[in-house]
Amino acid sequence: MKNNEVFTIGLMSGTSLDGVDLVYVKFLKNEYQDFEIIYAETIAYSIKWKQMLQNAIHFSTEELLALDITYGKYLGGLINNFINNYKIAVVDFVASHGHTILHEPEKGITLQIGSGKEIAKITKQKVVCDFRTQDVDLGGQGAPLVPVGDELLFSNYDFCLNLGGFSNVSFKKDNKRVAFDICPVNIVLNFYANKIGLEYDVSGAIASEGKINKKLLDALNSLEFYGVIAPKSLGLEWVQKEVFPLIDSLESDVSSVLSTFVEHVAIQIAKVIKDSNSVLVTGGGVFNSFLMKRVEYYSNIKIEQSSDALINYKEALIFAFLGVLKIDNQVNCLKSVTGASKDHSSGVIFLP
Repeated sequence: MKNNEVFTIGLMSGTSLDGVDLVYVKFLKNEYQDFEIIYAETIAYSIKWKQMLQNAIHFSTEELLALDITYGKYLGGLINNFINNYKIAVVDFVASHGHTILHEPEKGITLQIGSGKEIAKITKQKVVCDFRTQDVDLGGQGAPLVPVGDELLFSNYDFCLNLGGFSNVSFKKDNKRVAFDICPVNIVLNFYANKIGLEYDVSGAIASEGKINKKLLDALNSLEFYGVIAPKSLGLEWVQKEVFPLIDSLESDVSSVLSTFVEHVAIQIAKVIKDSNSVLVTGGGVFNSFLMKRVEYYSNIKIEQSSDALINYKEALIFAFLGVLKIDNQVNCLKSVTGASKDHSSGVIFLP
């Protein structure tokens, strides 16, 4: 690290399996809000990788250990290509979220694959990874982790809302940062779009033509999770157990499923951000214009769109930032957010 500048590469792979997001960021120490995303890119998954990551939830322990190493090597190769393609000269460290395979914090379980040891070996860079395990060990949800970045990088907004595989939010309440997962978004919408041969519902066009199934909408809004007080988080397991069977029992038409689920998402989000005119919204869901209109309708606000770089890469940016905090042994997990027994500096460091 030179003088006051820190140059880092951040990696993020979300539950919607769009691909691996990579960012090359410059931070100024002690003036974190003056960051610069210098380069950013998303590397789409091959069909083989997408299927493997989707099915990994059913893998044995031995298969998961092997996948952790294989995926770490894959990430290491992506990082090397990223460095070479953009002719990046200075990297102080790499911060990798990995890909979440299991997340059941109430059982003390969370697993993000992508061996930091393998990434360090292949890239010859210092690597910070495995940001969630320590928090779960301390009794926390291990999620969401982004709110520390919201607190230190985007404190000028009342709410920081992310629309990815799941929607999550963070905000200040009683002088404490509060954050939680709100509801599934793209993990469900994309699943049903896939059923009619589409990767996703572009701009929400199909959802906009469907009919709302009132019985399904009421059932979704009545799911127990929505009555639970934060901290709380969601995972694929919950969607597979609670959401998919409910939808499939009440509606078979894909356009109606998409329309009803968009309505459900908008209602749940509006409960949290209603009447605020200072909301930063990021994540792929922002490009679903039909969803955004329904969120604006129920929340009674006008949402200003931020830059595409921030919309697409905020999570990768913040995992790079969590690495900065970990390297300096500063707090990057807030007990007020995750429910852990204490604030702490989470992550594991691997040297090349």
